[in-house]
Amino acid sequence: MSVSGSTTPAGSTVRAPDPAPPERRPRRAHRSRSARVREDRRAGYMLISPTAVIVFVMVVLPILWTFSLAFQDVRLLNLRTTGVIGAYSLDNFKAVLTSPGFLDALVTTLVYSVCGTACAIGLGMIAALALRAPFRGRGVVRACMLIPYVAPVVAATFVWKTMLNPQFGILNHYGTTLLGWKDPIAFLSSAQSVSPFGIDLHVSTSLLTVVLFEGWRSFPFAFLFITARMQAIPDSLEEAATVDGATLTERFRYIVLPQLLPTLAVLTVLRFIWTFNNFDDIYLLTGGGSGTQVVAVRVYDYLINRGDIGAAAAQALVLAAILAILVTAYLKLFGRSEEVV
Repeated sequence: MSVSGSTTPAGSTVRAPDPAPPERRPRRAHRSRSARVREDRRAGYMLISPTAVIVFVMVVLPILWTFSLAFQDVRLLNLRTTGVIGAYSLDNFKAVLTSPGFLDALVTTLVYSVCGTACAIGLGMIAALALRAPFRGRGVVRACMLIPYVAPVVAATFVWKTMLNPQFGILNHYGTTLLGWKDPIAFLSSAQSVSPFGIDLHVSTSLLTVVLFEGWRSFPFAFLFITARMQAIPDSLEEAATVDGATLTERFRYIVLPQLLPTLAVLTVLRFIWTFNNFDDIYLLTGGGSGTQVVAVRVYDYLINRGDIGAAAAQALVLAAILAILVTAYLKLFGRSEEVV
């Protein structure tokens, strides 16, 4: 029997003291954990600091310098005396937006970007569907599909210019001897009128050629994405649709295509951005002539041929702003619907 208290000689009971409160967590452990957190944070900062410095020097500083040049009257003659802060004005933007040929170059850029993106994704889709079924040598054929994308652009444009030459090009040779062409076609330096469905249109043959070149050179990128996504589609879905009597077209429309929509959305955004800013393909093929002058070539012309650095920087900022608006509008209109799918 336990005794909770003791009795004094006077007969009063003295209560036993309460048990000691539980020990608190030592402050030393809390301090050591805080020290470890600070050390981990410091180590993380040290690991990302080289990347942050490179990004700041190679990306952020050039962008800030471009913004500064766009608002100043800068030419090659006074470039060395131009500072970060100078006589800022909107004269360069006014001159660029009101200069003759800017709207034509912008329209050409949009047509080239939209048609080039659609052509690249369409060819990539066709190639992925054609090589979907297994057969002997499929890996080799898929590897060969990457040649246009990995080949140097200078070599690829040289081959195309030689092939399309109106004097000794192989395409004009077979066109005049086998296809009944009256005269050789200067694919990279001419504009001809065509009448699809009875509608007279003045179409630049050079622009169509560079669009086809862009689609041919970029379709392996779409081919890789689409092929990887197709391989992740469960076979049971198409097998069940086949048992239910679905045709090949119906299986593609109701099973394969909905699975590919998120991938196609990403491809569309990436290819449009890269095609919109593309410069080397058009410059190496046509030099921006014969109706193929895009805004990127126009920026190069202002910078190198005219020596107007301020106007070139302003035009580059206008190009970036238009691209940002178009991509934002696309994501707002189609981003949510493809996320739901």
